[in-house]
Amino acid sequence: DGKECDVVIIGDKGRGQLNRTHPEVIKRSLTEIVSPGTFTLASALSTELIAAGASDYDAVVIVYNSFVNKAVYKQKYKLIKPFSGEGEDEPMKEYEFEPDTKSEVMVDLYEYLLTSQLFHSFMDGAASEQSSRMSAMENASQNAGEMIQSLTLKYNRARQSRITTELIEIISGASALEDK
Repeated sequence: DGKECDVVIIGDKGRGQLNRTHPEVIKRSLTEIVSPGTFTLASALSTELIAAGASDYDAVVIVYNSFVNKAVYKQKYKLIKPFSGEGEDEPMKEYEFEPDTKSEVMVDLYEYLLTSQLFHSFMDGAASEQSSRMSAMENASQNAGEMIQSLTLKYNRARQSRITTELIEIISGASALEDK
């Protein structure tokens, strides 16, 4: 659509990749984050985003890896729009608020929504990472088992060949002695 964006990155790999391709859009980055991210981290990040003017943007988009099953994870995104509107588009118009508190409540709800969606993304990403690691370890163990089996077979064939050669030499020597 030709819209501009500001990017906040969590993690070293994402920062490294986007820093090579689009360094001009990166506004913040968090690195050396212990996986999985905690609710406290998600809360601090959403508070920082709200303070930096996240509600002034059309939306916040969270891109993350989502766990599908043991062998598959997919990249997903969540679009989180601020609560705003007038008339028919006014959010939560069914509810009554104390005078002058609705805007404050909407800001707090938006921050909580952002926090909970960030936390969900952290957990989903951690699940897909663990699944990927488990799958990699399972494949490595299977490959090691196959390699051990192959090497054992080669060793046994070489040993059997050596024994056969020795037996042939012994029999040939005995046969030569008998012929004399």
